[in-house]
Amino acid sequence: MFRSGSFVASQIAPLADEQVQPNGVDLTLGEILEQNAPGFVGRDGKRVGDREAVAADEDDVFHLEAGGYVLQYAETIAIPDGHVGFLYPRSTLLRNSCMLNTAVWDAGYEGKGEGLLQVHHPIRIERGARVAQLVLAEAAHDDVYDGSYQGERVEE
Repeated sequence: MFRSGSFVASQIAPLADEQVQPNGVDLTLGEILEQNAPGFVGRDGKRVGDREAVAADEDDVFHLEAGGYVLQYAETIAIPDGHVGFLYPRSTLLRNSCMLNTAVWDAGYEGKGEGLLQVHHPIRIERGARVAQLVLAEAAHDDVYDGSYQGERVEE
């Protein structure tokens, strides 16, 4: 069963009232990065390639040409025990020839995640714009997430 937007909201900070939807919570754009060096995915290890921040203009708007970008969310998310998170692009991105890809968010994950923003036609996106919706579903699990991305970009 998928949880209500108000339940999902209790797992996210900071949060504005307009981000809470009936079935989830909208996440906003924090930063955009471009990967400029190869990464590695192996059987026994991984490495994320070097990245460089994309500069926003004086109005805090990113001007993106066609290509692939790493989109970082502004909110800290905590996936509670007994749940799994799924993140979907907001339809306005799709209607503007963009796609946001993400992975499963396991129970126990806490951090400010990232997604792959595929831009198929130039677009302007303002920092703080709502770009994705997180939904939580109840799920059985044997353990909780304790991987290398645990706590990513969370200020201590």
